[in-house]
Amino acid sequence: MKFGFFNDWNLGVVQGDDIIDVSAALGQIHVHTPMELVQAIIENFDDLKPQLEEFTVGKKGVSISSVKILPPVPRPEKIICMAVNYLEGENPPMPEIDAFLKASDCVIGPGETVIMDPECNASIFHAEPEVALIIGKQGRHIKQENAMDYVLGYTGFYDISGRINVRGSQSFFQTKSWATFGPMGPFILTKDEVPDPQNINVKVWNGDYQFPGYNTGLMAHKIPECIEFASAIMELNPGDIISTGTNHQNLGAIQDGDVIGMDIEGIGTLSVKVSDPAKREWARGRDEDMAARMRGESK
Repeated sequence: MKFGFFNDWNLGVVQGDDIIDVSAALGQIHVHTPMELVQAIIENFDDLKPQLEEFTVGKKGVSISSVKILPPVPRPEKIICMAVNYLEGENPPMPEIDAFLKASDCVIGPGETVIMDPECNASIFHAEPEVALIIGKQGRHIKQENAMDYVLGYTGFYDISGRINVRGSQSFFQTKSWATFGPMGPFILTKDEVPDPQNINVKVWNGDYQFPGYNTGLMAHKIPECIEFASAIMELNPGDIISTGTNHQNLGAIQDGDVIGMDIEGIGTLSVKVSDPAKREWARGRDEDMAARMRGESK
């Protein structure tokens, strides 16, 4: 099933280019915030799924383009981002597994705007296109062989980064967690609809410029290992996000007026606008210095 939220936090099931409002199938769910609604759906999804499927029978949806699509998980408890998790170049060394936390209030939805805060004194801003997974149930010290049991599904995530060096190294805190630096969406594709999450094609662009794209098969540490690693450190809860990292051959400077996008096979297109009140400028196209460094080449 592919589902998401639209307009006034209506729950919708996606069929082709249409979305069917299935909110009435939820019955009485007593919540106070959009995240409480999302959390309740995720926690009870196994029981809700047959009801939602039955509810869509004979129903006609509306065009996705006619509604406002909202972020599928608007305020997750945790956003865990895998760091340097793709094998790039010929015979690359295996990177050590690592991750960082990103502030949950950085999340925005499709069509919204990334704000490059003038107070973010970055040398360059990148938008890192990633496949993210949504945790479906609580777990701690999860072993790789059981890890996929804890996955609800997948969505798209942009890890926006304002590159700031502190004492000679990158500060994840100052680089990653500015407001609007976490575009997410457009929908959640449940894991049963994904034959192999390590074989998903991702297309990437900035305006008319097309990046080479990538396949999740090049992930250094596969999804079960990422879950095992994260859950050894902290408890994973329904609605938590693990974003699986990016292929750095698809990064270029983002700047005022840009419209950036990614299309994840099966999930759909996540596109957002970019605004920089300071009107900073960098070279267009791929960041060849970054791409070469991540391939292990000097540039």
